[in-house]
Amino acid sequence: QVQLVESGGGLVQAGGSLRLSCAASGDTFSRYNMGWFRQAPGKEREFVAAIRWSDGSTYYTTSVKGRFTISRDNAKNTVYLQMNSLKPEDTAVYYCNPADGAKPLLTSWGQGTQVTVSS
Repeated sequence: QVQLVESGGGLVQAGGSLRLSCAASGDTFSRYNMGWFRQAPGKEREFVAAIRWSDGSTYYTTSVKGRFTISRDNAKNTVYLQMNSLKPEDTAVYYCNPADGAKPLLTSWGQGTQVTVSS
């Protein structure tokens, strides 16, 4: 089983940047595709980005393409999400999870990290 701890969220003005981190432990992290997901108030949790363990290829939901970058450091069991040109609609709690395409692989989640973008 994988344990996940997200960090790096905060309050930022529109146009600003944040870098989120997700530390994973308890399983063979490097063998998982990893994803970032987010949940805005009153909305369903949605896919944001994912990175494959095999070749590091990445994919993103349309609304964040060109602004967000997912990366990973297998030696540190950590996956990152660099978020630039933030918009108020990016406000949400952000979570990481092993990914099966654009779907989370695990039913359990970490505590998430809150990102708030002010206009």
